[in-house]
Amino acid sequence: MESDRARVSTPAFWEDLYGAGQDGWDLGEPAPPLVAWLEAGKQFQAAAPALPARVAVPGAGRGHDARLLARHGYRVTAFDFAEPAVAEARRLAAAEGVTIQVEARDVFTLHREHAEAFDAVWEYTCFCAIDPARRDEYARVLHAILRPGGTLLACFYPLREGTDGPPFPVSRDAIERALAGRFTVLEAGPPPRSVERRRGLEWLVRARREPPGPSGPPDR
Repeated sequence: MESDRARVSTPAFWEDLYGAGQDGWDLGEPAPPLVAWLEAGKQFQAAAPALPARVAVPGAGRGHDARLLARHGYRVTAFDFAEPAVAEARRLAAAEGVTIQVEARDVFTLHREHAEAFDAVWEYTCFCAIDPARRDEYARVLHAILRPGGTLLACFYPLREGTDGPPFPVSRDAIERALAGRFTVLEAGPPPRSVERRRGLEWLVRARREPPGPSGPPDR
């Protein structure tokens, strides 16, 4: 387990899983919690009303959620550091005629070029995929890439006990600790829709980005 915790921070770990067909986290379609949120008529607001909101999707994998957001009119940038995922996200977007930007990036470095660049972030299964020891760092990155007042929409998974992963278990206390001082939670609860195997294990949060907390922005 400790070995996997270290390896999840490397592209090779995920590229090996893609190569071996062990990518069971990929639903092959957009995440039902996001689909339901959009179908309910909810929207991300842009800082510049004349332009569509810019949305970041960290750990985007093959880009199913990113393409859905783009089809709803958003300017979307998908991030992943596994080359097979990046290549497939670009291929699928081109095949479907959907315009998204796909960057091969370590999510922990996004603040360097994307400080306060996004109106919103959609987080799904990246929080549970990273080393749990780096969750506070990840929350600082999300805060850093959002504009002041921007929206974090996050579906946290899996809500269960234990330490093994990925996906590494998530608790509501851990979610609250990661967001505290950086985000104001506006609403939280089980999503209205989940795939069967994730039902009861997901927690949907909408939060507003606040000024920097005492820990400040990431320093690397």
